[in-house]
Amino acid sequence: MTGSRTKSRRIMISELFIVRHPFSVCVPADHTVTLRVRAEGKGILHYQWFTEDDEEVFAGNTEDLTIQAKKSQLYICRVSDNFCNCVFSDWVKVKALDIDKSGLSIHWQGEPHIAESPKPQTVRQGKKLTLHCAAFGIPTPHYQWYRNGQPLQDKTTGTLQIDNATAEHEGSYLCCISNILQETWTEPVDVGIVQTDLLPTPATTATDKVALLIGNLNYSHHPALMAPIMDVHQLANLLQQLGFRVVSLLDLTREEMLAAIEKFIQLLDRGVYGLFYYAGHGYEHAGRNYLVAVDAPQPYRPENCVCVQRVMRSMQEKQTALSVMLLDTCRKWYNQDCIPSGIMPLGPTGNTVYGYATCEDAEAFEVQDGGKSTGIFTKYLNAHILQTEKVTHVLERVSEDLGRDPLVTGKQQVEIKHTLKEPRSLADPVQTAGHTRELHLRDACWRQANKLPRKKRRMFVCGVEVEVSFSALFSNVLMAFATVKTKGPRTQDCTVTLSSIPPMEDIFSGPGRSEEMDSLLFTKSENTDSTLRLCALQKLTESLVIKVDLHYTDRDSKLRLTESQQVDIGKPLVASCKLHRRNHTTPAKKKEGASAQSMGNITSSKPRLHQTQAGPFTRKAECAAKVAVTRGNEPEENDENELQDFTF
Repeated sequence: MTGSRTKSRRIMISELFIVRHPFSVCVPADHTVTLRVRAEGKGILHYQWFTEDDEEVFAGNTEDLTIQAKKSQLYICRVSDNFCNCVFSDWVKVKALDIDKSGLSIHWQGEPHIAESPKPQTVRQGKKLTLHCAAFGIPTPHYQWYRNGQPLQDKTTGTLQIDNATAEHEGSYLCCISNILQETWTEPVDVGIVQTDLLPTPATTATDKVALLIGNLNYSHHPALMAPIMDVHQLANLLQQLGFRVVSLLDLTREEMLAAIEKFIQLLDRGVYGLFYYAGHGYEHAGRNYLVAVDAPQPYRPENCVCVQRVMRSMQEKQTALSVMLLDTCRKWYNQDCIPSGIMPLGPTGNTVYGYATCEDAEAFEVQDGGKSTGIFTKYLNAHILQTEKVTHVLERVSEDLGRDPLVTGKQQVEIKHTLKEPRSLADPVQTAGHTRELHLRDACWRQANKLPRKKRRMFVCGVEVEVSFSALFSNVLMAFATVKTKGPRTQDCTVTLSSIPPMEDIFSGPGRSEEMDSLLFTKSENTDSTLRLCALQKLTESLVIKVDLHYTDRDSKLRLTESQQVDIGKPLVASCKLHRRNHTTPAKKKEGASAQSMGNITSSKPRLHQTQAGPFTRKAECAAKVAVTRGNEPEENDENELQDFTF
């Protein structure tokens, strides 16, 4: 195919020739663009567009080819007539840049738009100097680099590269970007060339920062907690201020916890800061820490929980620049009569930081603080986490404040373990080396778990218009608001109620939820007519539909009437991540000796709700030893093979 095209262009065919060739373009990814070719000849002319792989473009049989630029691609058009003559257009490139397009006007006509600008640099003498800029344009824009106001010969691409930088390359650089529509310039940037011994020590940076926060409070077989709601909510907001991409989840089963952790681990790679936080029931045994899922039975076993060391090992295998594990949970032995295992705990490697809310064989507490429940550890963590100092120094300040708290004196003390080799801080800036596949993956996953449905308006038969809007409290908790925007000509006393199909559980409406907490977390606009809280979105397996019921009085008949409409919002927030589809591994075999009586204890146990009290309340799940009567019901001892074989 390629050879025939080249030959056709060499033959002068007087009866058929192209009068206008298509031109190359550079556009944002997924942008719609039209390539045009014009030809003259006898009779009816036929067109067929091809890609660089000699593939015919589907529906590409007209002189204008409209495509959605999914990726960069070469195109060519063959024009033929009914007399066996054909001719090919010039090759053109549709370049799709998957970079920031936030400043691009919806009325953009193709004039050069700078999407990436060069940045100031200080380079060691003899090293490579690279400046980069990128611009959208239809046609594709041309580049010309300047240093100190003078054009640089042969520097006419988006990337300026000098392999061996010397003192003469120092100066002010900028780039002129132009096409037939317009000319534009980047801002000048300074480039310094210094000797190696004069170069300052580079500040620590991250290529990205991601965080997974899990709070478990409504347990099926253990005392309910209050504080994880506030703890996760406030910490998520603070981490976002530090530049973290945050996914925050409440009330997860073990399978949901593992699925969320699996997604989190996939986002980690070299240079990334990863932070995992958990608030809820937990315990420690044989040097292993376990996080208790909301569906863990009573008594529980390790296979009903999530092993912290497994999570940390997976984080370390990604060779992150910083791995932080913050655990606001108990570390109390499940059975004081059990002989501890001789197996030593897995030690941290790399730039790893453990922040435990309490020391070994001790409990962690939550208290009422100003009408709100909060974990004492997280209370002081949130007070210091925005500090720009080394992360271990931040945790030391948390430890000092908690140690002075009279409510937990002698009961709870922060423990810090780390292997930091560099003074890394959670406030370190994010500095990327351009758009990478890994960065694109993190962008897509973060947007997927946090993208809100758009506002929807519904016009009812009676003439009333209702707007439904949305807000996210957590990545698996959605708020829906209904507001009457326009009243009908014959309606009065309009009210709106919202419900969902399928019905979604409201985990905030259970016993012990204080009015102060509700008013703090769920304050709605004064103009809102109805509110609906949608929780546990990770369990959603189908599209979520909001049912809007409008109740009003007909001004003429005085009858109270109701009209209903539905709003399909798909799978919002974390529902789109399909955490419920995690592959289940084969469950571990039960130990021999488990009696029928002990199994009965598991199935017949009932939850005990935590009621607000003046003193601190422990985050220790009910001890298995108090219920179990045989060793078969005790949490099993963990061994090294369990870590070696662990995969998500």
